[in-house]
Amino acid sequence: MVKNPKALWDNCLAIIKGNVTEQQYIAWFEPIVFEHYDEDNQMLLLQVPSRYFYEYLEQYYAALLSKVLCRCFGASVQLSYRIVVDRTNQLTVDEEGSEPVGFNAPDSTTRVNKTPTVLDASVPQDLNPQLDVRKTFQSFIEGDSNKLPRTVGLSIAEHPGKSTFNPFFVYGPSGCGKTHLINAIGIRCKEFYASKRVLYVSARLFQVQFTDAVRQNTVNDFIQFYQSIDVLIVDDIQEWATASKTLDTFFHIFDHLFRLGKQIVLASDRPPVDLSGVKDRLLTRFSCGLVAELEKPNVQLCIDILNAKCRRDGLKIPADVIRFIAETANGSVRDLEGVINSLLANSIVYNSNIDMRLAERVIKRAVKIDNRPLTIDDIVDKVCGHYGVSQQQVFSRSRKRDYVLVRQVSMYLAQKYTKMPASRIGQLIGGRDHSTVIHSCSTIEQRLKVDKSFSAELNSIENSFKLKK
Repeated sequence: MVKNPKALWDNCLAIIKGNVTEQQYIAWFEPIVFEHYDEDNQMLLLQVPSRYFYEYLEQYYAALLSKVLCRCFGASVQLSYRIVVDRTNQLTVDEEGSEPVGFNAPDSTTRVNKTPTVLDASVPQDLNPQLDVRKTFQSFIEGDSNKLPRTVGLSIAEHPGKSTFNPFFVYGPSGCGKTHLINAIGIRCKEFYASKRVLYVSARLFQVQFTDAVRQNTVNDFIQFYQSIDVLIVDDIQEWATASKTLDTFFHIFDHLFRLGKQIVLASDRPPVDLSGVKDRLLTRFSCGLVAELEKPNVQLCIDILNAKCRRDGLKIPADVIRFIAETANGSVRDLEGVINSLLANSIVYNSNIDMRLAERVIKRAVKIDNRPLTIDDIVDKVCGHYGVSQQQVFSRSRKRDYVLVRQVSMYLAQKYTKMPASRIGQLIGGRDHSTVIHSCSTIEQRLKVDKSFSAELNSIENSFKLKK
């Protein structure tokens, strides 16, 4: 018979306190409140102050908690959390904790798939990985548009630096889930290898840090720090396009990490071949692992994402409203989340049901709606109609001046009005490569600066796009 479960929990806290830093203990363990222990079902219930708190414990301290609970309560103990979701109204929800791993679990070939803790080894606690604990693989819903990057990301997280996917370069338009995916890689890697130095950093923050290091004459310390990272994750690297000194410094960091077999994960809104301003020596390194495109989610994936968010947040939204939001949010995950949050806020403030009428009102404020986004076919069709040529002629290999002009204008407008990379635009307009698209756009831009009649022609074509919408 278990005597005084509260005293046993206090023993758990004492053990935990000896295995984490004082700051970690104060931040993540002191706020936990012992609720109840069901001896018959061997179920321990702990109260935590928020869902974020619960998710952080599960991401970073699940194995530590499990081992300590097994030591004090027995190997069959099950952990559940009571999460405070509304302190004012004293509303809570219960969630199950991770499966217990056992304190004296024998080592095996599958040991790497368990989360190491400071009970296993001496883990450096001085590096904050800067990861968003809410952006996990569990909450990254899989669909046709992200299946390959997601699958590769999981493989990298389980075997960082040990696969051919190094570096892993993922690109795609804003709102498609790039930041979520690369955060998920970092979080899963920390689950499997707690002792590894994992760091997520935005390109802008990296550049600011480098600038400060130059100003303070500590560039060597800056480089040495980044060369000590085991898994380096950099977001939005397209922002370095004009930062030559930052790129040169990153080249040396990249080269050092790559030669040591450290994992590098990069995210951008365009593929390496379209990163103008980046030297070839770095572009070739960006492309030597795996370059994967993360496309905007289609309507079905948007529906799945919305349904998952509703389940996670305990929301009830009619199926027709879910579909309406998915079809009008332009394939942006950020827009989807923003609309749901706005619906919830309006529903609470005005004490109204979430229905189609409310959804339509919120959508108009939250999302820039296109009745149907322009496609490359739409653009080519309008340009061909203006100049009186056929698409077949434009897509041909003919170098006739009229055909070349229509081809170049189509490529220029496609780059302006769609978010496709140059390589994809070239494929869809006669199977050209990205360099042809870049040259065409440059040619049209130069002509627009000196030819007013040509500028008026393009304005006329662009006005036809607006009339179409």
